[in-house]
Order: sequence, then structure tokens, then C-alpha cells
Amino acid sequence: MPKGYEARHVKDVPPTPCPCGQSVRIFTRKDGSPANIHVTSIQDSRRHYHKHCTEFYFILEGEGALEVGDDSLPLTPGLLVRIDPGTPHRGHGDFKTLVIGVPAWDPADEWFTED
Repeated sequence: MPKGYEARHVKDVPPTPCPCGQSVRIFTRKDGSPANIHVTSIQDSRRHYHKHCTEFYFILEGEGALEVGDDSLPLTPGLLVRIDPGTPHRGHGDFKTLVIGVPAWDPADEWFTED
């Protein structure tokens, strides 16, 4: 019988390079998780959007700006931003964010726009 839960420590998951910088992908689609949970360090990311995934960025540390659609949001620790499907976004600065994606992020659902 399954345990009904799974626990992972961020220190036990190796970082992965990504278009946003570097990401520790704690729970992913490959794990059968309904949402992805990543801790991502961002300096300058590429502008992109997702057709199916809603993302939540919870700023953990650092500062910067998040371009979301036509707006630029100043980022400081404690800010939570919801990014709806189809909304172009990218981060600038030097910050670490908890990224939660629902449904879990699929690499085929990352669409880059021209900068």
C-alpha cells in the first residue's frame, strides 16, 4: 500500500540549468506530481509563456523585476505572483523564487517569444 505522501529536501535534489537560470526541481511531472515545485535562481531569463500551466512565483530572497505581460513588477522577498497561461513573462535581477506550476510543468509547454 502506498504511503500517501512523499518528502524531499531541497539539498538532496541536484540543480538543473534552465532558461531562467538554475532550478532545483523538487517535484515534477515525471514524479507523477499534479504540480511542479521548483526553487529557481534567476538573474536574466528569456521571455516565455505556457499555454496550459498557471505558475506561482513566491520570492524567497534577492531583488529584481518580473516582466509580466506589459507590466514590470518590482520583486522583494515575500511577494507572490500568479502568472496565467498565455501570459509572457521573464525575470531580471538576482533573486530566488519558489515556482509552483499547475498542472505540473511540461517542457513541451514552454514557448519563447522574440526579445
